Amino acid sequence: MAIANKCYDIFRQATEQYHVADNVDAVQPNPYEEGSFENTLFAKNMVDAVQWHLEDIIRDPEIDPVAALELKRRIDRSNQVRTDMVEQLDSYFLDKYKDVAALEGATINTESPAWALDRLSILALKIYHMEAEVARTDASEVHLAKCGAKLAVLREQLVDLTTALDQLLDDIEAGRKYMKVYRQMKMYNDAETNPVLYASKTPKA
Repeated sequence: MAIANKCYDIFRQATEQYHVADNVDAVQPNPYEEGSFENTLFAKNMVDAVQWHLEDIIRDPEIDPVAALELKRRIDRSNQVRTDMVEQLDSYFLDKYKDVAALEGATINTESPAWALDRLSILALKIYHMEAEVARTDASEVHLAKCGAKLAVLREQLVDLTTALDQLLDDIEAGRKYMKVYRQMKMYNDAETNPVLYASKTPKA
């Protein structure tokens, strides 16, 4: 089974679609059937693309402090959405391989397939933006050379990551590896586990 490149193609498609409007507030239609694996992949990269640009905006040295605080909170919400989507993708793989019996001596991987896909989505964005840097006509030869070298490394990383992801999925399907997913359980977004949040709800003496 080789699906990593297909996933990357969807990530790239979403990245390119985002840059048509190139606006963090633009409404982006998802071309894939709602509830499908492909739909989630596309939506995942679109969230990543928006956050990528939010991270650019918040680094503006002239940004209004009030606007920066709201932007930081928006980025925090986006991070939670990204995590939820990764866990949704892992649920897909858990269901897909639920009937596979692990072989004797089967091992666990350091990360789940969905977290590898998360890295692949970010890599699609890195490659897109580094390609844009290499194509600049207003940059120095030194800048173009540095970005060209970085782009070559990113493309090598793409080959390595897609190959490793396909190998991982093949191993899971064959029972040589097994999936064990630990949910993120982020504490700072939870009013029951963030001391600042639950302290704010405690009546003052």
